[in-house]
Amino acid sequence: MGKKTVKTETAEEALKEKEVIEESIKKSSQTSVSKKFSSTRIYIDSTYNNTYLTVTDEKGNVLAWSSAGSLGFKGPKKSTPFAATSVVETLLSKLKKVDLGRVAIYVKGIGGGRAAAIRALINNNLDIYLIKDITPIPFNGPRPKKPRRV
Repeated sequence: MGKKTVKTETAEEALKEKEVIEESIKKSSQTSVSKKFSSTRIYIDSTYNNTYLTVTDEKGNVLAWSSAGSLGFKGPKKSTPFAATSVVETLLSKLKKVDLGRVAIYVKGIGGGRAAAIRALINNNLDIYLIKDITPIPFNGPRPKKPRRV
């Protein structure tokens, strides 16, 4: 095999190497905020078939979005409260490096994941100042049936 040489480090070299390693650990562990917004909007669209969440800034530019179908839920499981909470978790994990500021929540639809999504957002310590229902309501209703002719 041959002779093995043992390299001896001085105390100064060991300290320098230790400092470099500690600095790299600090840089990776710091959650640096890449973007800051004064206020953002979260739109929840909860239908009978799916739950969609979209985060926008004040101007309406989309920052991130997620849906139960994109997470792999299929069929009637897409509209469940569990699917809605998992959609909120994945959406907020996408937005880890973004400071959302004050948040306004706009809810549309009458699906099963509606309340669960709102609860999940409240539990994630967001600065929520508005929760508004924007579900469209017909003011005239559908056309009435014709009278029956016998």
